[in-house]
Amino acid sequence: MRFVLPEEKKLVHEMVIPIRWGDMDAMGHVNNTLYLRFFEIARLDWMYGLGRRVDPAAGEGPVIVNAFVNFLRQLEFPGDIRLHHYVANPGRTSVDTFVTIQRTDEPGVLYAEGGAKMVWTDYAARQSRPLPDWFRAIVT
Repeated sequence: MRFVLPEEKKLVHEMVIPIRWGDMDAMGHVNNTLYLRFFEIARLDWMYGLGRRVDPAAGEGPVIVNAFVNFLRQLEFPGDIRLHHYVANPGRTSVDTFVTIQRTDEPGVLYAEGGAKMVWTDYAARQSRPLPDWFRAIVT
């Protein structure tokens, strides 16, 4: 089953990262587990770019409660990938995030797409909290 990214989504971040030789597996393509790592890199780069560190000592912040990947084409070394990071569907305590992956040498050709639901959380209490106003302003 392929999960479909929503039509109504907001581009919040874009970045390029290299495919490393060590990202490949015995089949000669980037291992499937790395795609979620790529999504994490984009999500954290976006958050750090907002001037907010994801730090449990801060008391609250986002956690991922689910994630998915649609593998569309095989990525192979060498090359660079461009990640587009989107947000959609902000709720009281959560927001959906989505990432698309393209090779920089093949603009417009999707290699993977996926996403995750981020829930704003009180780390000590391990309970959801309303999205802070500063964050809500960014994701709406």
